[in-house]
Amino acid sequence: QVQLVESGGGLVQPGGSLRLSCAASGFTLASSAIGWFRQAPGKEREGVSCIDISGGSTYYAHSVKGRFTISRDNAKNTMYLQMNSLKPDDTAVYYCAKGGPWCPTGTYPPSWTDYWGQGTQVTVSS
Repeated sequence: QVQLVESGGGLVQPGGSLRLSCAASGFTLASSAIGWFRQAPGKEREGVSCIDISGGSTYYAHSVKGRFTISRDNAKNTMYLQMNSLKPDDTAVYYCAKGGPWCPTGTYPPSWTDYWGQGTQVTVSS
């Protein structure tokens, strides 16, 4: 059974950093593109980042580009989102998700996914 389990969320001050992890089971991570979405209270779920099966193509939302870095370790069946220079607007529940072998281009909608994790809360506040 496909499972995605996020970890690493928590409370951090503005300007701080967090590293989120997503552990995959029930499938080989190397067979799928995988990415991160987030949802803040009162807002729709939005795409944050995606990395394809080769790691050679990535997507970042404009709001996080230059601050967040997505990576994957296929040997550990785990992917990561390194979040630096965090802002209060980054506060949200972060979800990892899998899709096909390639990240979408132009947009990164929730409809791209076929499986979701349960999410991990990230709160950026002083």
